[in-house]
Amino acid sequence: MPLLARTVNTPLVIDVRRGAVADLGALLADRRISAGGEVAVVVGPGQGERIAELVRPGLGNADFFTVAGGSLDAAQELGEKLHRRSYDAVVGIGGGKTIDTAKYAASRYAIPMVTVATSLANDGIASPVASLDHDGGKGSYGVHIPIAVVVDLDFVENGPDRQTQAGIGDAVSNLSAVADWELAHRVRAEPIDGLAVTLARTGAEALVNHPGKITDDGFLTTLAEALILGGISMSICGSSRPASGGCHLISHALDRLNPGPGSHGEQVGLGALFCTFLRGDLERFGQMASCLHRHGLPTTPAELGLSDAEFVAAVHHAPRTRPDRYTILEHLDLAPDAIGERLANYVDALREHLG
Repeated sequence: MPLLARTVNTPLVIDVRRGAVADLGALLADRRISAGGEVAVVVGPGQGERIAELVRPGLGNADFFTVAGGSLDAAQELGEKLHRRSYDAVVGIGGGKTIDTAKYAASRYAIPMVTVATSLANDGIASPVASLDHDGGKGSYGVHIPIAVVVDLDFVENGPDRQTQAGIGDAVSNLSAVADWELAHRVRAEPIDGLAVTLARTGAEALVNHPGKITDDGFLTTLAEALILGGISMSICGSSRPASGGCHLISHALDRLNPGPGSHGEQVGLGALFCTFLRGDLERFGQMASCLHRHGLPTTPAELGLSDAEFVAAVHHAPRTRPDRYTILEHLDLAPDAIGERLANYVDALREHLG
């Protein structure tokens, strides 16, 4: 199996537990991160500000910056501020928008990045991609992967359940993304990276098969690890391939045609389940359907607030959102009527499996 050339750039530290934030000062004092404590701490609204107040006494040489909105303009403005002083590292504390803003600004000036995640809504906590609003849309920008990732389960637990549910959908969708990549390898001889595949699939498999609930520390730890492994897998292969397939194309299409029906994680979870059905892998379809249903994620268009016609239109439009990516959607190349028929069969299969 041919492998893509890779630069292994994995985090030095992965700390997922309750009370992890209390040890942030000690982590930053690690000579691999900041021997002198010259760090920039970037926080967002809400829990990010609370964590900043907790760690401020132990970071005497740190500068604190507040960002909001998750836009490219905000990231560029932050980068200009960071450029005015020589920092050992940038610490991004908060949710996805704050972390992506900090990742972009840090990467622009080649400053190491430390992620302190207050939610588990997506794989951005450790990915080499920053998703930022720009010109009325959302763009994806290549960035350096964090050198350390901290997840304090106390703060994750205090956040909305829907954020954690979104993270489940994003992590589980890696199973479909990897299957699409393997399909492209078989049909079009697209190079595939075995290590990236293994990392993305291993994390998602552990999550799908975990019996716990989103209130259980064991389950939250597994979710955090799955999201982190997904981010590392993208860094290893230099592409979003192991975490983005037909599932994400459907989500992109929904964002364009029907903006607002659900979170990114909810949309890619549903997209992954439908793509898995299209692929004819009924065993995997059953595993994923049970996992999503058990954790309260939508498994039908109606549960996401969409009509069948709206979902069919999104699936048909999906390949146009990224013409360079070969997935089960391009492979089958279904017309709208055929997609509608498959959707009806999909809903029947769900009823039979879930009862």
